[in-house]
Amino acid sequence: MEIVNRTENKLLHRVEIEFRLKHAKQSTPSRQSVIEMVRSLEPGSNPGLVVIKDCNTRFGMAMTTGRAYVYATAEAMAVEPAYIHKRHEALQGGATEESKDSEGGEA
Repeated sequence: MEIVNRTENKLLHRVEIEFRLKHAKQSTPSRQSVIEMVRSLEPGSNPGLVVIKDCNTRFGMAMTTGRAYVYATAEAMAVEPAYIHKRHEALQGGATEESKDSEGGEA
């Protein structure tokens, strides 16, 4: 993953990252995998506070571009529209269900 532009937006308490990801001989990355890649670029970031926007794969090219917002707090993330929160909960919900299943199997 390559950072095209990184801006700290102090007013909205977030870091805005424009990225370019080349994925030759691989499928288009999922939003969850892009969140993990952004976390590796921003050490100490919480995956629950990372929002991926405008994630586009170019037709005929193995390159995905997009924007990621890394928020400092959950209160700062309240500026995002409701559909973004719903999409983000769905991504996080899948991870929590898997951890519940693995915890339930141990008991």
